[in-house]
Amino acid sequence: MAEATFNFPRNFVWGTASAAHQNEGNNTNNNWYAFEQANGRIQHGHKAGLAADWWGGRWREDFDRAAEAGQTAHRLSIEWSRIQPTPDRWNEDALDNYRQMVRGLRERGMTPMVTLHHFTDPLWIYERGGWMNDVSDQFALFTEKVVGAFKEYVNQWVTINEPNVYAAMGYVLGDFPPGRKNEIFNSFKVMTNLVRGHAAAYHTIHRVQQNAQVGMAHQYRGILPKRTWLPLDVGLAGMLSGLFNDFFPHAAATGVLKFPGWRYKIHHAKGTQDFFGVNYYTREYVAFHPLALLGKRSYDPNAELSDTGFIANEPLGFYDALKWANAYRLPIIVTENGVEDADDHMRPRYLAQHIHQMWRAVNFNWPIKGYYYWSLVDNFEWSFGWKYRFGLWGLDVDTQKRIKRPSAGLYAEICKENGISSEVVQKYCPEVFEKLFPS
Repeated sequence: MAEATFNFPRNFVWGTASAAHQNEGNNTNNNWYAFEQANGRIQHGHKAGLAADWWGGRWREDFDRAAEAGQTAHRLSIEWSRIQPTPDRWNEDALDNYRQMVRGLRERGMTPMVTLHHFTDPLWIYERGGWMNDVSDQFALFTEKVVGAFKEYVNQWVTINEPNVYAAMGYVLGDFPPGRKNEIFNSFKVMTNLVRGHAAAYHTIHRVQQNAQVGMAHQYRGILPKRTWLPLDVGLAGMLSGLFNDFFPHAAATGVLKFPGWRYKIHHAKGTQDFFGVNYYTREYVAFHPLALLGKRSYDPNAELSDTGFIANEPLGFYDALKWANAYRLPIIVTENGVEDADDHMRPRYLAQHIHQMWRAVNFNWPIKGYYYWSLVDNFEWSFGWKYRFGLWGLDVDTQKRIKRPSAGLYAEICKENGISSEVVQKYCPEVFEKLFPS
């Protein structure tokens, strides 16, 4: 049996990621709370409710677990509606609660990465039309308040998480607030305003904290033609990939927004990333169909699927995502990667295979600086409710009990080793041993 370790560079960052609405509980003043109250919006009628009770203080025990497991960082988000519940009021108590969280990470030897917008908007923004309007000035004021309050503890900021998902799910697929479908023009309008918001936040952060590192978290989803011999499939896959994957990073790099047949400049957006955040979960295949606006989408029939069929285990797609990110010539941070797997039967090999692909990329001297698994503990997974379980630690929603999954042990050994060894793979996922360590 081969014995080896795929080592990562010294000071490589290992962490987990989370989001305010998904973890805190009792967020009742934002667009997602309003969305949850409408019948049929969330699977099985689930609601975030108490979530993982971080607002009640249970972040302490979860951060303890992360630190004990060798994690050196955690990515969390700030809930805008808590900090600014109305246009003319700042909640200093909420700021202090978040200050305790980021200071708590520092006290545990962990570096906080803070996301300013992770899918949620205050009701007062949402009720005025949300990002259909240019709310970049309001977002910049919120950014200034947060960065000024936390700059003692935080110098790594994500302005907006997955703006491509926010626009697509809210205005094309209808699974996020405001729940609209097939509104292509409005999705472009929202995307444009999100670029403005990111640029405004970027410049605000650097004005308040000159040494800050600022980026976005881009979800990259491999979109490939189902039939490579059919030009319609090839053309559709290329167009969808360009809009979903390339629009925001291209705008942040060049200040140019590219829609099919149309270009628009936002000059102050140019060069507004200090690092490149990559979220990757899976890839898919698309086939042109005259009655389907986005084509017919499917997974590789030979790929292993997660327990709900939501994610295909495609580690080579992760390598492709890192290759794509590397073209922007910025330091790369994997801001999310993970799989929903309540029984933890697939997660260990998903983790091992994906981290192995990241190691391959590192060995091409691509500047990958860290990896954040999604997520530390089960959380409210947006329109999927509590059905989809991404946590290294399970959560009993009724009792708030945490249940350690085997993959928590696997990830802890990777973090502490700063690498992935043949011994660890043999212990947790021997079924993929020969793929990672061939004889």
